[in-house]
Amino acid sequence: MRPARTREAYSNAWICGGHMADRVKGIPDNSSVVMPRLFCRDVAAEIDFCKNTFDAVELGRRPGPDGTAAHALLTIGPAMIMIEAEWAGLASRAPVPDGSSPVVIYVYVEDVDKTVERAVAGGAKILVPVKNQFWGDRIGWIIDPSGHVWTIATRIEEPAETERKARWSTQLAELRPTVGKG
Repeated sequence: MRPARTREAYSNAWICGGHMADRVKGIPDNSSVVMPRLFCRDVAAEIDFCKNTFDAVELGRRPGPDGTAAHALLTIGPAMIMIEAEWAGLASRAPVPDGSSPVVIYVYVEDVDKTVERAVAGGAKILVPVKNQFWGDRIGWIIDPSGHVWTIATRIEEPAETERKARWSTQLAELRPTVGKG
């Protein structure tokens, strides 16, 4: 008796060019399930920035038609990230280097202050200075030379939920506009 065909089996067959590939996993071993792809005008420069700032490890690099780097796969800690060149046939483009990116990459590091210093030394600009946050992280926001925005964080404490709520309430009260005061 043949095993029932599942939606997953059909999906895998389509991905594999119409051939059932029983030995191929839909999610490769040792792969991040979610993997940001950062589009850049200068892939090699972004690779160097990630290596120098985050101690990223380059797993692979591919050249484009002109021989310059067009794609790279890196790891930052256990997470994977792809660095991509802009391609004429794709709508994805490098961000405008003004800090307005709708996507911000949140990355944990052992020492946020030293990492932000390395980022600035590598050409990044500070968008939000490093500061302790109510939930227990110390964070800073930077924009890298390619225009990508990063929140760099280090966990410095594990406050109880009641403490986080109290801190958040205090922060919200400070943010509320004063009505009728002049």
